[in-house]
Amino acid sequence: MSTPRVSKPLVILGAAFLVLFVNGGARYAISLALKPMVDDMGWKRGDLGDAVAIFQVCTALAMYLSGRAIDALSPRVVLCGGLALCGVATLSLSLATQPWHVMVLFGLFYAIGNGVSGVVPVAVMVSRAYPSGAGSAGGVSISGMSVGQFFIIGGLSYALATIGWRQVFVFAGLAHFILLPGLWAAIPGGTGYRAVQRTALPGLAPGEAVRTKTFWLLICIYSMCGFCDFFVTTHVVAFALDSGLDPWMSGNLLALMGVTGLIGVVVSGYWGDRRGPARPAMAAFAARVAAFGLVYADQSPLAAAVFALVFGLTFLMTAPLTVLFARNAFGLAHVGAIAGIITMAHHIFGGLGAWFGAAVFDRTGHYDGAFAVSCVGSLIALVLTAMLDERDKQV
Repeated sequence: MSTPRVSKPLVILGAAFLVLFVNGGARYAISLALKPMVDDMGWKRGDLGDAVAIFQVCTALAMYLSGRAIDALSPRVVLCGGLALCGVATLSLSLATQPWHVMVLFGLFYAIGNGVSGVVPVAVMVSRAYPSGAGSAGGVSISGMSVGQFFIIGGLSYALATIGWRQVFVFAGLAHFILLPGLWAAIPGGTGYRAVQRTALPGLAPGEAVRTKTFWLLICIYSMCGFCDFFVTTHVVAFALDSGLDPWMSGNLLALMGVTGLIGVVVSGYWGDRRGPARPAMAAFAARVAAFGLVYADQSPLAAAVFALVFGLTFLMTAPLTVLFARNAFGLAHVGAIAGIITMAHHIFGGLGAWFGAAVFDRTGHYDGAFAVSCVGSLIALVLTAMLDERDKQV
């Protein structure tokens, strides 16, 4: 009996890149539209901060479930189903008239789709296609988020400046559906891929992993990382506008963060394959400490732009490292579930960061307190990453 055919690794890598191109680019539409929506509808920034916080919690839970699903089910169904749900929810956001509409459509439905079609299932799929180069291949696939952020947000910035925030969500929603037919054909599905999964090496189950020091160090590190990630990406456009940058430049600043993020994620994956994941993670957190220190002291337009670009360089650096950390410490048998738990913590604290930034601004009229907390959090993450002993593998 012949073995079922499995998609070639290069095809899988290309499909993974395109999934994250849409997933990573379109999700920042809410950040781009935050200030125009608030000004147009008479809401507070905290109203959308609440929606982003709900999004982070729901997408975190969805990422954990997608990690479990990708260990057992067809990647085709998981990833394409998630993208389709994102598209429907984003299109519906163009009709929002109340804050609770955003909370339900973005915070719940879009969050589930985004988590299901996000970094965790993609990284696991790619790591199995490239077992000896998971970091580099993961970096290439995750760079799709940066490229998508540049092109999609760049296009949406033009739409925002010319025809309004509602059309931003229309175009972002349509972007999810354009690539679906090709992705359905390219992404592995059925028994062939599950046959590959059964060749995975033994490893610790999630219940065993949680009893190790390494697991809790990773949870703490990625929690601090997520807090900073989504505080910045949710509020950076509004902060740039507050600092004196014009709307077109502020919107494109978010897109340019995707360019620096592309550099960071590719370097991180390559570096992680050769030196282990801790060193590139430490470099990312050290750069963040410097960036937050700069913007706390100087909030001129130039300083705001430099801060955004430096932070953008670090934004995705830890993403391809998640599977490396989990695989090195706990083995391959349950790497999807364990990476999903770590990413879940990252996104739950990301929701806290987005909410905290909005709360600080609504109370004080500026983001100084949030910048200070993020600087300290990045320093803590740097110290905890240095404590990881990559040679002491649990398996």
